[in-house]
Amino acid sequence: MTDTQHVEAELAKRYRQPKGVEQFGAEVVPDELRTVRWWDIFAMVLNFVVNPGTIVISGALVAAGMSLWEATLTGFLSIVVGFSVYLVAATVGVDYGIPGLVSMRAVFGTRGAAVTSVLRAVSSVYWFAFQTVAGGVGIAAVLRSLFDREISQTLIIVCFAVFQILVATVGYGSLKVLSRVAFLLKIAFSVVIVVMLMTYPKESFHPDAVFSFAGTGHGKVALIALWTTSMAAAWFSNFTDSADFCRYSRTRVDMWIGTFLAAVIGQLICSFLGGYAVAAVLGKSENAFDVIVTATQGAVWLLVLILVYIVLDNWTINVQNLYTAGLAITTLFSRVGRFWGTLFVGVIGLAASLAPGLISGYTGYMENLANLFAPMAGVFVAHYVVLLKTRLDVPALFRPDARYAYWRGFNWVALFWVVVGYFINTAVPTQYLNIVVTAVTVGALYLASMAVARRRWRVAAVGSEPVHVRAGATVEGAVSAVDQAREPAGQGG
Repeated sequence: MTDTQHVEAELAKRYRQPKGVEQFGAEVVPDELRTVRWWDIFAMVLNFVVNPGTIVISGALVAAGMSLWEATLTGFLSIVVGFSVYLVAATVGVDYGIPGLVSMRAVFGTRGAAVTSVLRAVSSVYWFAFQTVAGGVGIAAVLRSLFDREISQTLIIVCFAVFQILVATVGYGSLKVLSRVAFLLKIAFSVVIVVMLMTYPKESFHPDAVFSFAGTGHGKVALIALWTTSMAAAWFSNFTDSADFCRYSRTRVDMWIGTFLAAVIGQLICSFLGGYAVAAVLGKSENAFDVIVTATQGAVWLLVLILVYIVLDNWTINVQNLYTAGLAITTLFSRVGRFWGTLFVGVIGLAASLAPGLISGYTGYMENLANLFAPMAGVFVAHYVVLLKTRLDVPALFRPDARYAYWRGFNWVALFWVVVGYFINTAVPTQYLNIVVTAVTVGALYLASMAVARRRWRVAAVGSEPVHVRAGATVEGAVSAVDQAREPAGQGG
């Protein structure tokens, strides 16, 4: 048995997890396991972006009054804005091999970081439910055309969710393999669907008609700004777990190329697919999948292809949603392993997916998320980049009485500005890119406050001192970090 296998066996025994699944939760990943290159990160992120929910939302932009090109521009801008923080937070994974939520302890305190874990878990559960419902709508439309009868959407959602939960419990290995296969199939299927739409025998479906469709709305600039902010808010809410997908990689170059390139290409695919479908019916349908199914003209092989496409889309993103939510649980409860944390949030997500109004309430939910994650992102970037200079004392992240304890485990300065930032974000109109305004404003105010706090309180000075100490460079280091992680993060101070 190798050292790595010994560690994994120890974790399986400690958390009573099945063998054969990923054992690392909040623990540091040893360097010998960090071999993932940019193309695997690219495949995972692209599969995360290309999903039924994003396609539906992209079509909804055209239904709201945009042209195909305006909807595509909106999607691109949302990636540029949303990934500004996402990429910064992802460096934690490649530099130190830890989940993003563990790094939040350096900013918000070993106990205060629990706030970010709770928000991440809630957000991931919502996204799991949202994507399951969006996928269920698409699957129901395809099955209706295949069998000429209504299939219970609730039954579809439940079966689909259970299948995704089972796969998600396997962990990072399943993500990597699934992403490689799904990536190739998604690209091929996307091309087939676009060609099918373009060749549908109706004038409004012709490329010339779709490309020249100007939309039906007015005040396009405000509309683009509104949806850019709403869609970017989703990525702001994901910055806390961006490191989760990169902690099995060693270089920032792999992370930067794999993450940003995949996000841009993935969003362009969704914008074009969803936008083209809805523009082809002159914006009279909000559901791109209804249009796509109609364009098959009843061809069974095309309907089956679309069914597989939707299943792959949902499968890949929701496995990742549950993966991040499961890691959030492990950072909250040190005696819960990744497998059990993932299973727990999966059951909660299944229940949430049966709640009505998930898709129709998208923009409202995104606004509420943005109100919290925008100031949180501002504080994180200010502290991690400006004060810590992207350097962390990793062992201290797992010790409740070390440098990141601040005031009995809480960095009250950081938490104060998150609360203030919540109200700032609600006060700034969404169409004025409120998440950017809030993040920058709160970040600046936090730095000013910490300049005073560091002179007055030693705990603030120690917690914001840039110290580079790694753990897990060897298997022995990982074992040490695992042992420290068993101590509840909420004790001490």
